[in-house]
Formats: sequence, C-alpha cells, structure tokens
Amino acid sequence: MSITQTEYRQRREKLMEKIGNGTAIFRSAPTAVMHNDVEYPFRQDSDFFYLTGLDEPEAVIVLAPHHEEHQFVLFVQPREPEKEAWTGYRVGVEAAKEKFGADEAYQISELDEKLPQYLEKAERIYYHPGRDRAFNDTVFQHWQQFMATYPKRGKGPIAIEDTKPVFHPMRQVKSAAELDLMRHAAAISVEAHNRAQEFAQPGRYEYEVQAELEYIFSRGGAVGPAYPTIVASGANACVLHYIENNRQMQDNELLLIDAGCSYQYYNADITRTFPVGGKFTPEQKAIYELVLEAQLKAIEQIQPGKTYNEFHDTAVRVLVEGLVELGIMAGKVD
Repeated sequence: MSITQTEYRQRREKLMEKIGNGTAIFRSAPTAVMHNDVEYPFRQDSDFFYLTGLDEPEAVIVLAPHHEEHQFVLFVQPREPEKEAWTGYRVGVEAAKEKFGADEAYQISELDEKLPQYLEKAERIYYHPGRDRAFNDTVFQHWQQFMATYPKRGKGPIAIEDTKPVFHPMRQVKSAAELDLMRHAAAISVEAHNRAQEFAQPGRYEYEVQAELEYIFSRGGAVGPAYPTIVASGANACVLHYIENNRQMQDNELLLIDAGCSYQYYNADITRTFPVGGKFTPEQKAIYELVLEAQLKAIEQIQPGKTYNEFHDTAVRVLVEGLVELGIMAGKVD
C-alpha cells in the first residue's frame, strides 16, 4: 500500500499546468539537532514529499514546464559511502532520475550554477519562503539578479508568487490511494486507542498508556506518532497540549487521550475520553452523553456543499442547550 511513481508524476504535471510559464521551487525540510552530534528523526516537508516521495534532506525540486528538455529537476546529495555509514543511505544523482523520474538531476552543491537556466524563460517564480532562511535568500538573490538585468535582456521572472494558494487546493482532493493510506492510519490508531482503554487502570501511569499506544503504532508499520501523544488524566486534561504524561491515574477520574499514528506521511488524529476505572460517575456520564450527542448531530450536517460553520454551530448549540439544562450554564440559549 503506497503512492505509485505514476501518481507522483501526475501530481507534478497537474501543478505544472497551473503555473504555466512559471518555475516552481520546493526545498526539502531541514535537519534538526537534538544535542551534540545527534539529530532528531528526519521528517520531510509535506509539499516536497507529495510531489516526489523522496524522503531525504538537502534536496530541491525545480518544476519548469517551459523548459525544452527538463521540466522536472532534482538537486540531491551525492553518494558518499563514508557519510552514509553514519547517517544512512542516500539516493544519489543517478538514482534520482531512475527511481523518481527526474528529467535531470544534479548534486545539491550545483544549485547556484544550474538554477538560472530554469528561471531565465520563466515569467515568475513560485516559491513559499520556509524556515531555511539561507535558502530563502538564495531564491531571492537569483530573482534579484534577473530583475537587475531585465531591462537589457527583456526576459526572466519579474515576480515571486507563493506556491501554497496554487498548490494546496490540489492536496485537499484525495486520490483513492491516499484515502486507503488515511484509512489505514486511522485503523492502526483505532486499535491503539482500544488497547489503551483496556490497559488504563487506577494506579498505572500516563506514560505506561502512552507506551501501549505507540507500541501498536509501530507494530502496525507506522513511523510513530503523528504528533506528541497526549495522555491526560484528571485535571491534566484541562491543558490542551499536555505532553508530560507522568501522572499516576486514580479511580473515578477521566482519562483523555489525543493520539494518532503517521503512516507513509498520512496522519490520523483521534481524541477520546473515558473513565480510568471503567465506569462513569453520574456527573461524568451526563457530560459524556451530551458531548456524544453534539458529535452525532454535527456529523449529520457534514454533506457536500455545506460549510464548516454549519456543523460547528450545530455542535455548539447542542452543547449550550445541554449545559443549560444540566444547570452548569445559566441564561438563554439564543
């Protein structure tokens, strides 16, 4: 179960249709240092991965639909066995063409030299400035050089446009393969939540529940959590992004879990609340059933053509009516 290279190619072609005589540039995510010479696990930029499936740092995509020979160009790290022995295998220049379908590939060190040939006939540059300020400066400097010579040359990009408004509407419409991956990520996460509910008992610690969740994620083939796992018992559930997960759970308390796995860059996100001891108190049950009713009423409203506000407002109204009826809130619903 994965995205095929045919689908990646179709995505690039669709984007190139949208940018016309422009040139689009995408930068891979930077690496991040944990401490000393130890890095955090690498997580590719989502836009970059969506267009290629390449899961390496120090890489650049150039899409130039107006270029006569090279519409899809990759800049990647070269193969270096000594470095790869420390940090893992690299694709390298030749495999970048063979494996990922690039019309041309270069070493990342050649970017400044080679990039101008893919910009000189472009009407504009499509680029979203990211966290890599040095690379932002590189793109802007190339654009400024073309702007400086435009009066004499009469060609070259005269504007920079953010890729996101053009590109992200494409990503919002999911293919059949994407839906399969999303459902699989959800299925793994559901299994993990069910296991957590079985495992959570008074006297156990939040981090023990976290370990059970993340074990199921890994066993299911996910790379791990899609975001830091939240296991919040008692008052900890009032902290929206509580991640310490170090408290001992007590009987008659509620446990909130917000956790989902990441499977081939498709993420699940599930939040559930249940009683640690397996049985709600009367007060907990009343609130739980109210929230469930609000959720079900909101789901009924989710139909093509409806806006987010419609089902959001439905849920809010059910909650307010219920809280007033329970005596927790006072006043008129409207």
